[in-house]
Amino acid sequence: MAASPYAGLVSRSVALVLDGLVVTLLVLIVATLPEAAWSSLSPRTVPRWLDGATSVIAIAVPLLYFAALWAMTGQTAGGLAAGTVVEHRDGHRLSFPHALARAVIGLAFAPLWVVGMLFIVASSERRAWHDLLTHTDVRYAARRGPARRRG
Repeated sequence: MAASPYAGLVSRSVALVLDGLVVTLLVLIVATLPEAAWSSLSPRTVPRWLDGATSVIAIAVPLLYFAALWAMTGQTAGGLAAGTVVEHRDGHRLSFPHALARAVIGLAFAPLWVVGMLFIVASSERRAWHDLLTHTDVRYAARRGPARRRG
């Protein structure tokens, strides 16, 4: 039997765990580095606006991480390490709004995202619930063939 071009549960889980680590690190950097830098430059307390701004940016980091990378390359750092790529069912790269919608759905319902990954085992196209909802496929990058043009 030929190997499936669709990424399986293990590959996708590895990618998700790695992305979780990357996003956690990015959020920690965004949430703490500006205030630490301010404190080292000024003896006064950190202004409230800086605290508020870093909090808002830290909340946006996971959404922007997934959406921007899926739209630009189809791969997050975890996807790159696992050899997977996210694309529209027709084979095109996701637009930024489409990638953002996929990220919002996945992050807003993170526990369901993880449980929904079990759908991969039962689906011939190895689609999780969020793939069904957003009309996306996760494939092995090496099996994509020639580069596809966005159209």
